[in-house]
Amino acid sequence: MNSNPVVWFEVYVADMARARKFYEKVFTLRLERLDSPDPEMWAFPGQENGAGACGALVRMEGCPPGGGGTLVYFSCDDCAEQAGRAAANGGHIVRDKFAIGQYGFISLVADTEGNVIGLHSMR
Repeated sequence: MNSNPVVWFEVYVADMARARKFYEKVFTLRLERLDSPDPEMWAFPGQENGAGACGALVRMEGCPPGGGGTLVYFSCDDCAEQAGRAAANGGHIVRDKFAIGQYGFISLVADTEGNVIGLHSMR
């Protein structure tokens, strides 16, 4: 295998407007609507041939939001900053920033839909 194993991710939501506002505020970015009548999808900015995985918020029948066995980590300059923004925009901090040795730091937050996401930074 010559690439990272994850190539795409989806964060399932029930209220797309609320979820979009949360993610756009936390990561200070704009999501882009994908041309898909069903399910409704709003993509995170990314580069097709860039490093890492691209993904989207998805509202799809039969795929409810919530905690589960899969965790998506978003790259940050300082994960404590995005964790604070998450708490200030309707989410909450599940676990404050903590060190993971030589691999940097992580924080866990819950979004407005009940999904738990990871935040990762090297400082």
